[in-house]
Amino acid sequence: MASDINRKVLLEDGSEYYGSAFGDTDGERVCEIVFNTSMVGYQEIVSDPSYTYQAVVMTYPLIGNYGTADEDFETGRPTIGALIVREYNDMPSNCRSTAALGDVMKKYGIAGVYGVDTRKLTRSIRDYGSRKALITAASTPREIGLQKLARMEVPRDAVAKVSCTTPWQAPAWQAPAWPARFHVVAVDCGIKLNIIRSLSKSGCKVTVVPWNTSAEEIERLHPDGICLSNGPGDPMDAVPVINLVKQLRGSYPIFGICLGHQIIALAYGAKTYKLKFGHRGGNHPVRNLLTGKVEITSQNHSYAVDADSIRGDLAVTHVNLLDATVEGLRCEADMVLSVQYHPESAPGPQDSGYLFDCFVELMEADSRRAKTNRH
Repeated sequence: MASDINRKVLLEDGSEYYGSAFGDTDGERVCEIVFNTSMVGYQEIVSDPSYTYQAVVMTYPLIGNYGTADEDFETGRPTIGALIVREYNDMPSNCRSTAALGDVMKKYGIAGVYGVDTRKLTRSIRDYGSRKALITAASTPREIGLQKLARMEVPRDAVAKVSCTTPWQAPAWQAPAWPARFHVVAVDCGIKLNIIRSLSKSGCKVTVVPWNTSAEEIERLHPDGICLSNGPGDPMDAVPVINLVKQLRGSYPIFGICLGHQIIALAYGAKTYKLKFGHRGGNHPVRNLLTGKVEITSQNHSYAVDADSIRGDLAVTHVNLLDATVEGLRCEADMVLSVQYHPESAPGPQDSGYLFDCFVELMEADSRRAKTNRH
């Protein structure tokens, strides 16, 4: 793709990274800048609702070479803030491709910058942490850009922005799994479609509900289990979901993924904190403390659970081998389990798919318990 230096990324420290525009080339963006180390899966990353209001720097140098495929989107309407890459290819070679990445980004108003020194930019994020960035015209004076950065804040309504507004019934993604054995209500905090696909493949009928759905409304749906999805932003902002867990824990098996994991921790009185630059990539090693096995995991999160704040019946089940952060929790008495990483792995390795079976086993045990009590 021909280069025309017309855009730049300006950070709060005044550093500037010049490049060329692709995708939506209109206007300016203020985003939180982060990086992702995945070598494949840029479409899933661009369409992951957890990246709302974030500008993602891809460390892999070539992006766009296999285009995009309709069945690989993780949401129907991508909300990522921006994508920053070293080299962008708008002439994909892939029999499954239905559109170039830049065309998809333009359709959904996603800004892109290519030709950037992504190695230098990533090292800046690693050394100084995630922070605000302004994507603007290359001609914008630095002082003017810094004034805009100081004035503008990244919004805190990310979960409300990406959640559905009315309940909907997810289709069956794998016919042999039907008729469904269990009914799962998935609380949409920014749910990835592959979570729904994974639940469906495990033999579950899935009803997706908005993030602010009340406990009473969920009880009227008569679920066998509840799944708390991934999503963007600070978990402390998801107050309705935290209160939901407090009300329903012990009544139904609950499975939390990523943001859902953090919400479960908060509901049990633990604390969360923001990581310096987060975990984003497809090669993070995690030890399962229950089996001793190491899983290579797909991750995308800015916040983590404070290990020292975990109390009571909530126990740590998984630990990150890179920085010892909490990667999994479980409460046997309340039939609750959660993981910080992504067992649906889109993109990423397949090591953690068994966790959906663990959730199904919880629902099976609860069903047997209910039958025993009736008799």
